[in-house]
Amino acid sequence: MSLRTYILLFLSGLILPLVIAQFQPIPGYLDSDYYYAGGIQLATGKGFTEPYLWNYLDDPQSLPHPSHNYWMPLASILAALGMWVTGQATYAVARIPFILIAACIPPLTAALAWQFSQRRDLAITSAILAIFSVYHAPFVGVTDNFSLFMLFGGLYFLVTTSLITNPNLSRNWLIPGILAGFMTLSRTDGLLWLGLTFLFAIWKARETTSTLTQFTNYSLRITLFIFLGFLLVTSPWYARNFNLYGSIMAPGGSRALWLDNYDQTFSFPASQLTLQSFLSLGWKEILSDRLWALGNNLQSGFAAHGAIILFPFILVGIMKYRRDERVRLGAIAWLILFVVMTLVFPFAGARGAFFHAGASLQPLWWTLAPLGLESVVASARKRGLFSDQAQVIFRSALVLVVVILTGFVVWLRLFSLGWGEGELGYPKIERILVEEGAASSDVVIVRNPVGYYIASSRSAIVIPYGDEQTMLALARQFGARYLILESKAVLPQLKDLYENPQGREHFNYLDEFDGTRIYEIIQ
Repeated sequence: MSLRTYILLFLSGLILPLVIAQFQPIPGYLDSDYYYAGGIQLATGKGFTEPYLWNYLDDPQSLPHPSHNYWMPLASILAALGMWVTGQATYAVARIPFILIAACIPPLTAALAWQFSQRRDLAITSAILAIFSVYHAPFVGVTDNFSLFMLFGGLYFLVTTSLITNPNLSRNWLIPGILAGFMTLSRTDGLLWLGLTFLFAIWKARETTSTLTQFTNYSLRITLFIFLGFLLVTSPWYARNFNLYGSIMAPGGSRALWLDNYDQTFSFPASQLTLQSFLSLGWKEILSDRLWALGNNLQSGFAAHGAIILFPFILVGIMKYRRDERVRLGAIAWLILFVVMTLVFPFAGARGAFFHAGASLQPLWWTLAPLGLESVVASARKRGLFSDQAQVIFRSALVLVVVILTGFVVWLRLFSLGWGEGELGYPKIERILVEEGAASSDVVIVRNPVGYYIASSRSAIVIPYGDEQTMLALARQFGARYLILESKAVLPQLKDLYENPQGREHFNYLDEFDGTRIYEIIQ
């Protein structure tokens, strides 16, 4: 396809994220809050530190605290880039790099689709599906890693094409290593792509060598290039971790293995999350949790990754191109993600991690869906069904349904449900605290501490999983003076405190705003 077509697709890809951005004055949810707040810290010269805590998995002792110990830093670095360039620390400029990356996804998808079919009409159809991405549409332009994973995933499959046709040029394997590195800096599960690349390299080595010595030498050589590419990107971050913690991986993430429910992510102290506590649940409970995650992740695969209407055609496309190594890689990657997010991290997976991680495969699915539809219609025509124009009619109908679904999801997420999770009320709560005599150094305990920090510049920590005594112990350690309980997110252990706020020995009820109750903590 021509350069002009790709430029037009890029410009078309800008329109929807820009329009949606007008109705997203704030990041809107914890992940996006976190990456934006991390960008503020970097842009204002405070480095990888955070005056807030959204979990206690790495046993933090005080504020400020080293940042990005659970989530990776690339999205925050990009957010900071927007602020550095413009000299402003607003959300509007922080998201500029993400909107530009989102606009790159349609031409990238078209390029991948062109490699599969060499047909301009199918490539443009795939690009349109990338523009109207249904469940992804509200999120590709926010300070999160959706657009990053789509970009690196799409590039990965484009690069894989050259590796399939010319696997013997060892230095070419440097590029997928670099892409795996960028994916890992975006999300920890990006490590999957490093492992997948090693497996692919070994497979190609087996295909292109005839003796064990040749296989061994070639495997070692291309593995070295892959690992070198990966380290070129990730080594500064791993060096930072090693300097801080004595290990290349930040501590605490492994404790997510031992959860009994999602709320335990906020356990304090997190040292109570152990293999022994996990096994004490009993295998019936452990299996039940994973069956619950299985159902949720299947729904996510169908609705979010498959965009509902595209799902059957993606499956047909996978079957038609099942011998294509890119399709095999994509299918294996999805299955590994599904297993990990169902069996290993069921609560994180079902609560959005599977949706997030699967974004890397969307360019491939958008490529395969029109190909699958083409195959279905062609098969029907062989049986005497439909006219010569059937392909165009069905393709147009598919695009129309996807556009309608995208419009519905965007309307639902932005207007029906409302964008945000209560953060728009935080400035009012902060004014109440100031009127009650809160000093600027006072710390608050709140459901979304990162969102509260963004709204007020006040240090904040997350409500722990536990009862009132747990809350008091937390407040003592971090010097927290205020507690904010929101009606929509009260843990069962704190329900009595919320419903009966008066006359408490350690919690002095101050005020209420829109169902949110504010307490001063008395030690």
